[in-house]
Amino acid sequence: MHCDEVALQIARRVRSAREGLGLRQDELALAAGVSTRLVHMIESGKPTSRLDSVVRVLAALGLTLEVADRQPRPARTTGK
Repeated sequence: MHCDEVALQIARRVRSAREGLGLRQDELALAAGVSTRLVHMIESGKPTSRLDSVVRVLAALGLTLEVADRQPRPARTTGK
């Protein structure tokens, strides 16, 4: 998955969670300790957002970021 696609997935999830909690962007920014501009950038799918700030916004919404393998890795051979 390309970085732009990940950013758009995060954008959709953040916006949905924020709206589900009845928060405005400025209220989420205050809760997360980030700027309203950053929340807007995240929700716009800008891939240039800082990861630590994105994680703080996700945490303020009760969300986490998970990194997982896309495909199972092939078994290693020991060469024996």
